Amino acid sequence: MSVHEHPHRSTGFHLPSLRGNRAATASESAVSSDTGTHTVRAYALASLRLLTGFVFLWAFLDKTFGLGYATPSGKGWTDGGSPTKGFLGSVAVGPMESTFHSWAGDPWADWLFMLGLLGIGLALVVGVALRLAAVAGAAMMTLMWVAEWPPARHISDGSLSMSTNPFVDYHVIYAVALIVLAATAAGDALGAGRLWARLPMVRDHGWLR
Repeated sequence: MSVHEHPHRSTGFHLPSLRGNRAATASESAVSSDTGTHTVRAYALASLRLLTGFVFLWAFLDKTFGLGYATPSGKGWTDGGSPTKGFLGSVAVGPMESTFHSWAGDPWADWLFMLGLLGIGLALVVGVALRLAAVAGAAMMTLMWVAEWPPARHISDGSLSMSTNPFVDYHVIYAVALIVLAATAAGDALGAGRLWARLPMVRDHGWLR
């Protein structure tokens, strides 16, 4: 019986493929870079969420207890002061000037405003119900923008309004920030967003997300 040599049979020994290693390394680097970018983005948005939430919560606390900053000590809501009377009563420009004056100091306006500050602030800090917070916060910021009416060059008495920009002010920035936070599910990092999303009620009603 003769034995024939098979020239194409593998010998079981292979030199390492530099091309394959380079491709694998490049692929791993790309995945690592993408993961790192995603993580940085998530934590950046979470930081924006927490800071924005603190802005709303602080406004609620200061107006409620008169902490001596924007609201003087002894003038807080718990002391009998009105959170809306000073701001709405001093509106001196814009198409809703008289309307805001009629709302100033009304109990319904005080309660709605304060519950809005508290609810939006808590939602942002905890990282839940960001879509609701975005809608409520954007509505609140829109009304406050109208109350200050940046497009006006002069107020009702004819003096300069001192508006620094006729369209974009901090109210617009806050409103856009709230929408971005809701659209990017910013509550998932450093928040309870993932747990909130697993609740049956939230799964069945996406607008609660």
